[in-house]
Amino acid sequence: MSHRIVGKRELGADVFWARIEAPLIAQARRPGQFIILSINNDYSERIPLTIAGANPASGTIELIWQRVGKTTAELAGLNEGDEIANISGPLGTPTYIANFGTVVCVGGGIGAAPLLPIATALKSAGNRVVSILGFRSKDRLILEEEFARISDELIVTTDDGSYARKALVTEPLAEVCGRDPKLGHAFIIGPTIMMKFCCGVTKKFEVPTQVSLNTIMIDGTGMCGGCRVEVDGKPRFVCVDGPEFDGHRVNFDLMIKRMNAYKQQEQQAREQYRQHRCRIGLDG
Repeated sequence: MSHRIVGKRELGADVFWARIEAPLIAQARRPGQFIILSINNDYSERIPLTIAGANPASGTIELIWQRVGKTTAELAGLNEGDEIANISGPLGTPTYIANFGTVVCVGGGIGAAPLLPIATALKSAGNRVVSILGFRSKDRLILEEEFARISDELIVTTDDGSYARKALVTEPLAEVCGRDPKLGHAFIIGPTIMMKFCCGVTKKFEVPTQVSLNTIMIDGTGMCGGCRVEVDGKPRFVCVDGPEFDGHRVNFDLMIKRMNAYKQQEQQAREQYRQHRCRIGLDG
């Protein structure tokens, strides 16, 4: 069963949004879960993407991704009306949603996409939601309006100061954690190094913290072992045991080393894809 793209647009620099027909996944999906897709039925890489939204009535799901490697670049090249050959899901353990009181949701860059359905569910559960979104620069900004609608307070930062507050997300996070009454929970999704330092802040203030380690996943089935991480001193596989874990128990230093394992191969694949598009006249 193929899946038709019924809507697509570019949200920011190299960041894309698409609405795709996937009725069974739309009905079953819960916040925090992801899908695995392969673009065609020939030899095609399978990549995991977190479900950014779902509409059971229309039978569609929303995906947001950043053009980084070969397959995400190929996906960005598709248009409304094109079809994706295979989408499997929903996969992964859903986010535990409860009324914690006041929660902080921290998203770094593309991490804002998987964070949005979690923050939305937390608001629906009766929480006071403080959202902190951090981006490298204004042209990387995504989902500000969507977070503003579901947040009781929204703080936006940019590394270079080109928009909103010039700061890393750890700065406003420390301020929010120091408030009275104490935060009930923190949810953090973004680059690994960002999550590491954010967890250092929340641990200092003794705020329970959930992180999503989806960026390390490869095949999403638990068979390849590529997403192995260390949690509380024990091995865990992000795709089947997660993707969410207690951030204070994750060995981020080991994860950062493992994140670089396939970097050279990913760069080669992207460059080969770019050269192929140039040869057939699709890129200048």
